[in-house]
Amino acid sequence: MLPIPAGKLNGLDAKGQATEQTIAGFWMSDTEVTWELFDVLVYEKDLKVPSSTLPPDGVDAVTRPTRPYISVDRGWGHEGWPAISISHASALSFCEWLSASTGRAWRLPTEAEWEYACRAGATGKWSWGDDPDDADDHAWYRNNAGRKTHRVATREANAFGLFDMHGNAAEWCAGGDGKPLLAGGSYYDRLDRLACTYRRHPTEAWNASDPNLPKSPWWLADAPFAGFRVVCETPPQTPAHTPPGATENKDKQ
Repeated sequence: MLPIPAGKLNGLDAKGQATEQTIAGFWMSDTEVTWELFDVLVYEKDLKVPSSTLPPDGVDAVTRPTRPYISVDRGWGHEGWPAISISHASALSFCEWLSASTGRAWRLPTEAEWEYACRAGATGKWSWGDDPDDADDHAWYRNNAGRKTHRVATREANAFGLFDMHGNAAEWCAGGDGKPLLAGGSYYDRLDRLACTYRRHPTEAWNASDPNLPKSPWWLADAPFAGFRVVCETPPQTPAHTPPGATENKDKQ
């Protein structure tokens, strides 16, 4: 987790008028949530016994995604790769579980927070500026990704130290209207769809090939581009001392 300082987000409203939003400081995961983290929730690796065997007074209160019936990582990579085909409900469930497990408040970023963190003070089309020739240094996208995701943090970070804000997996946010959306573009998108301002709204087509009736609310069979990262509003506990070689601004929890 990295600290994102408070600041201002400048942009345009629906009528093309200049706007300015005040963004309070928060903490954000430096990469997209990876499979080894998401697997703990799905496969109940944090429980000594499966929730299905717990007595009524000891039931795990967090609603967990059902275990996938297909290889949701598409064989592209697992440990160290971004969790994909994740529905908005699954991303919210992860935040709920993480909050219950740690005693801290975790959630998805708002649309404004995400763009502010993506820009990291930049005013151009992308966090690195407006030069498309620099894209390969910062993002996995249609021109270089080979139609698949890649291990996180293998491209350059932005000025806040955040990796893969452009490309790799697109990321769930809470839109300004309260409805979910994806930001950041993905491995499959053209460079213009990696812009800080690009948004994508979910449709039924993202789960069209799911054979279940009703269709799974947890996994998106036709949206291998959908992932997420998390935000925490409360700072980590300050250790009594900083171990040699440890960074002071990185939360390892």
